[in-house]
Amino acid sequence: MARRAKGRRASGGDRASPIPSRIFAQVSPRSIGGVSLFAMTDPISAANVGAFASEPDLIQRSVLRLKDSGFEVLQVTPTTINIAGPKEAYEKSFQRRIVARELPCRKSGDEDTTATFLQVDETDNPGLLETSGTPFEELIEGIAIEEPRYYFGPSVFPPTKAYWHLRVAGDLGVGLNAERAHRGSTTGKRVRVAMVDSGWYKHPHFTKRGFRVAPVVLGPGAANPLKDESGHGTGESANIFAVAPDAQLLPVKMSFVNATAAFNAAVALRPDIITCSWGSHVSGSTLSPANLALATAIASAVASGIVVIFAAGNGQLAFPGMHPDVISAGGAFMRPDESIQASDYASGFVSIPYPGRRCPDVCGLVGMRPGAQYIMLPVEPGDEIDVTSSGGTHPSGDQTARDDGWAAFSGTSAAAPQVAGAAALILQVSSRFSPDRVKRILMATARDVKVGNSHPSAGGAPATIGVDVATGHGLIDAHRAVLLAKIQAMGNLSVTPTADGSAEPTTEGDDPTESMFTPHPDHIRPIRPIKIGPQPIRIRPGPTPIVGPIRPTPIVPTPIYPTPIRPRPIIGPDPIRPFGSEFVATPGAPERLSEEDVQAMEDLLMESDPDSES
Repeated sequence: MARRAKGRRASGGDRASPIPSRIFAQVSPRSIGGVSLFAMTDPISAANVGAFASEPDLIQRSVLRLKDSGFEVLQVTPTTINIAGPKEAYEKSFQRRIVARELPCRKSGDEDTTATFLQVDETDNPGLLETSGTPFEELIEGIAIEEPRYYFGPSVFPPTKAYWHLRVAGDLGVGLNAERAHRGSTTGKRVRVAMVDSGWYKHPHFTKRGFRVAPVVLGPGAANPLKDESGHGTGESANIFAVAPDAQLLPVKMSFVNATAAFNAAVALRPDIITCSWGSHVSGSTLSPANLALATAIASAVASGIVVIFAAGNGQLAFPGMHPDVISAGGAFMRPDESIQASDYASGFVSIPYPGRRCPDVCGLVGMRPGAQYIMLPVEPGDEIDVTSSGGTHPSGDQTARDDGWAAFSGTSAAAPQVAGAAALILQVSSRFSPDRVKRILMATARDVKVGNSHPSAGGAPATIGVDVATGHGLIDAHRAVLLAKIQAMGNLSVTPTADGSAEPTTEGDDPTESMFTPHPDHIRPIRPIKIGPQPIRIRPGPTPIVGPIRPTPIVPTPIYPTPIRPRPIIGPDPIRPFGSEFVATPGAPERLSEEDVQAMEDLLMESDPDSES
């Protein structure tokens, strides 16, 4: 069901706030489904996102028209075009005045403050530029002005402090039961994890341990690929390697006022997993145009087979942490005696825009209020977090030096990459597990959290026996998740001859994309066709410790496409390659487990004590 998106007429605010020289926006060319993504009342998800793709020729004509009107075209995807330009270009092209307003905003925890939002004056939907009556009407259904988002040579060894905290990576690996999986050679090998954040610094913690990190990719609007001015992305990325030490990290440095483009830049890298520790507070019943554009990008990624993880928030009702297609990461606190409780720094809530959507799904390890200074993480010496976290007696400070390259922090910003690490272990077992299957394995094997409450600013929900709002299904258990993944992969194995005489695996059950085999490194997991209207559509996606937003150094980035723009989106996997001889069954291979055998093994695993040594 769709109708014209409505909202209250914008009023109040500080009209004298400065307007930046470059305004970022997401342009939606007319959708093939005939309904604008900005007019949807039903959630945009992997099940229906195919309706919001656009014809390549229409995208090409839109790009050329935008360039002729003075806009920079930074990125092109099957659903949106990322642009930047001065205020004057927007007002001349779309015949609406853009103003800056100071509006209520929850940046971190229970900090209710204001932030500057760029909006369209005198309209019922102030975040949306409409095209009716303009030269763009036949090509473009709307333009969403981007909104601000927020984070939820040093020694290789972290400093030792007297207060209770976890040291990366050993303590985290034990707390999340990942080291037992490592002893079974499940370490995240060949799994690619993209992290969209403040950047990444080449800290000795990573280089001395031989962790695999690709060069930093700059999202449109970001600058300085070798620097992490905040430290947030560098520190939180260590959580991935604590759980999956052999995964490959693909860092994407984002501009926090151009988030959707940064997310799409991560999709273009064709990762197996994308983890994000940022978002915004959404307490109303509808999503803004900018959030609808981001929701569409997320749904497209999941529809293509990418596991997407977002933080549930630190007191916020976090979007996109509430998106139904993502794995929503909350927080549990582990005491020195290994007992666990809900973290009162992490959000637990039921979404309003997505009725019935409970957040989080599962939890990582997160500290307690007031500052969640819990995990000693590597950062760039002298960066924002290194300086602001230093000094003072815990918990008012982490008692580290201002320039030692170490800081204690956590939040659901840490939980999301921890969950990403566990997902990487599962995908090593079977790289063809669907995102939904990965989520279900993590939920089925999580440790129940039975006491404590979530953040009071998000409702303070109590943890109870069984699934609850405070912690979802509980604290992730990497070892049990890997065991269940192996059982399910074995149960899905069969080999079917092909017409050319070779053999390829097929699967049975509710997910035909799953197999115990690890495919060739160049193989991309199949994309499920999405039926919209009279013809099937195949999605081919192309090409905040909370310290406030990063203020990126202004630059004029080089457009992703050369001029002229070719009618081909940057996001989208290569054509899927047929399976080859690497899948041929060999003599003496174990027989496929029967459904009864698989069920019996699953029952045994689910009934076992997660703390036992068996």
